[in-house]
Amino acid sequence: MNPDVRRELMPRDEVLRLIGVLDGMKAKLLDAAEQWQLLDDTGRVPGTPAYADLIQHAAGAHTLAHGVVELAADFARSPHSTTRVGRAVLAHLATAATLSSNAPPRFAETAETALSLAGNPITNRYQANSMVLDHATARAYLRRTSESLGAAATELNNHLGLHRFFPAPSRRQSPPSPPPGPGTRQR
Repeated sequence: MNPDVRRELMPRDEVLRLIGVLDGMKAKLLDAAEQWQLLDDTGRVPGTPAYADLIQHAAGAHTLAHGVVELAADFARSPHSTTRVGRAVLAHLATAATLSSNAPPRFAETAETALSLAGNPITNRYQANSMVLDHATARAYLRRTSESLGAAATELNNHLGLHRFFPAPSRRQSPPSPPPGPGTRQR
C-alpha cells in the first residue's frame, strides 16, 4: 500500500464522530429555519410582531452560529485539516461559519424594526416589507449553512468509503512454524 495514501486517511472513528456532529448541527439549523416564522398563517405580517420572540430568533441564531464557528475552528486546528479531504471539509466549514454568522444580525434587525412599527402607514408598509426581507434572509442563511454542513458530511462519507480499500492493519502475529519436512532437523 502506498504510504502517502495511508497518511491521507482520517481514522474511521473520527470520521464517524464528525459526521454525527455535522448531521446534528444540520438538523438544528434546518429546524430553526423552519420554526422561526415571522408571517402568520395567512402569509401576512402580524399587526404587532413580538419583539421578544424576534430577538429570541437572533439569540438562537447566535448560539447556532457560535457552534458552527467553533466546529470550524476545532477542525482547522486538527491534523486532519491538511489532508485532501480535510481541506475540502474545511472549505465547507468555512462557508458554513460565514453564512451562519450573517443570520443573527438579520434577525436582530427584524426585531429592531418590529419595535419601530408605529405611526405613518406608508412608512409602516416599507418597514414591514424590510422586516420580512430581513427575516427571510436570516432564515435563508440558516438553510444555506445547513447545506454547507451537509456538503462537508458528504465529503466525509465519501472518504469513509476509502477505508474499505485500506483495511486497518491487524495485530502482528508471529508466522506459523514451518511444517517438518525433509530439510528440517528433528531432535
